[in-house]
Amino acid sequence: MVTVGDPELAAAIAELRAALHVAGLRDGGDGTRADDPATADAVLLWTDRAPSPELVGQLLSTGRPVVLAGPTISSGAAEGGLLAASGVVPGAITPVHDIRVRAGRDGAALAAHVADHSHGRAAHLGGHTHVRDLVLQVDKTADDVHHLLVASVGLVEHPVATWRPATQVMTWTLGTRPEAVSARGATRLLLLALRRALELPAPPPVRVGLLGYGAIGHEHNRAVHAVDGLDLVAVCDSSPERLSAAARYAPDARAGTDAAALLAADDVDLVIVSTPPNGHAHWARAALAAGKHVVVEKPFAISTAEADAVLALAAQRGLVATVYQNRRFDPDHRAIRRAVRAGRVGDLFHLEAFVGGYGHPCNLWHSDADVSGGAFYDWGAHVLDQLLDLMPDPIEYVTAAEQKRVWLDVTNADHSRVTVRFADGAEATFIYSDLAAALKPRWYLLGSRGAIVGHWRTERVVARSDIGTLSEDVLAPADSPPLIDLHAADGSVTRLACPPAAPYRFHAELADTIRFGLPSTVDGSQSRRVLSVMEAATTSARDGGRPVVPR
Repeated sequence: MVTVGDPELAAAIAELRAALHVAGLRDGGDGTRADDPATADAVLLWTDRAPSPELVGQLLSTGRPVVLAGPTISSGAAEGGLLAASGVVPGAITPVHDIRVRAGRDGAALAAHVADHSHGRAAHLGGHTHVRDLVLQVDKTADDVHHLLVASVGLVEHPVATWRPATQVMTWTLGTRPEAVSARGATRLLLLALRRALELPAPPPVRVGLLGYGAIGHEHNRAVHAVDGLDLVAVCDSSPERLSAAARYAPDARAGTDAAALLAADDVDLVIVSTPPNGHAHWARAALAAGKHVVVEKPFAISTAEADAVLALAAQRGLVATVYQNRRFDPDHRAIRRAVRAGRVGDLFHLEAFVGGYGHPCNLWHSDADVSGGAFYDWGAHVLDQLLDLMPDPIEYVTAAEQKRVWLDVTNADHSRVTVRFADGAEATFIYSDLAAALKPRWYLLGSRGAIVGHWRTERVVARSDIGTLSEDVLAPADSPPLIDLHAADGSVTRLACPPAAPYRFHAELADTIRFGLPSTVDGSQSRRVLSVMEAATTSARDGGRPVVPR
């Protein structure tokens, strides 16, 4: 039941209702009928004006949970019977600021779900979720009020989510601002608190099978073990050496060489496909046909037709099919995205991204165009995903070029360039080169009010050898996050702070999507769009650089 005067807040709440509906909390309507409160399993009251005495009486007489959300208490709308039933005595209100929401004294069931990010060194003082909102300070609560979630003001904890079993009233004092309603972390916590109030059992962990255990398979192994809600049960690979490594690092998971057995296993809910790219679509369809959710490594597939078949089967079966676009969470990309979204460069109209150096390509399947899809499909699957995240407008056409001049023992191009022309006239270019004796900046963005440049770093890992002498390992530029500078129109330059790395963010969101129905930052349709650009680039380069409209 929503009655708020701010249209932006109302729109954010409408989006939240849709998200909760997808997550299994069916939307019962707006409470426009007099008997709605009596027929609902729970009622969320999100209002900045006092409800009628008749409605208050109905809400308190149903015996079902009532949630006083957003500004309902802070605006004074809950004064009287609702506030008394909540057992909360409100106090002063803080200005809007960055809040760290933690599990409260009675929120043990939520504690494992509160941390949605990481901090460097000692800055992460316990798991928490950041929400930008005001805090309604609470002077006192009744003895039987459960403190589910709290936020600190002046080192004093104040409950932001409470539950009183005796009266079936829950408070959720976050969500007074549109950005606090739409924040993914806040949605996640509200959903968990609602499930707690409705006494819904926690869904079981997602049981994971890894199809392929190379270097990236080991990365998935670490992530699955680190993320609450995921459980590794099986590993499959054709290599005895890789299976031996899996047994060493995942001793509780069974290991084998039979992919069909992995897909048929009743104790596997999710299959992560880490095979070479030309097999991604085949194994994704096989997993979906077996009733499993599926994650494939980038690129999604070799062709958009293959990706469309995977997405159609996933939709038909009601399963998740997505791509491991882990570079979407790179600190430099997140810093640039935050600056662009905040309007710090004005209208973004030109973007260049570069990865490369001078040296022989790797000798693995990555350099075999028939297996990998070609140069556009390797690093391009990462960087084009970042590029399209920064510039989401409709695409007009794609042009591309490739050079094959030095490394004749492999079939990938030595140097490749793809340019995306958007419908609004903006352009974005990505270059990958194994012939770059001089490096271009990692990022170069121009906007109507400023620019952003990402500078490569050359970092060294210094240690002692076994005999005590200096041992120095020089990292490739792409192995270190670049330094990001914001150039303003007045000539000033500001070094942007990059957020801490979020190494398991993809997997944490994946677990929430499968278990709770929450949306993920990455979804399969986005990766399909990336694939359409790579496919168009391949065609353009083959045809002398002619413009190609992505499928």
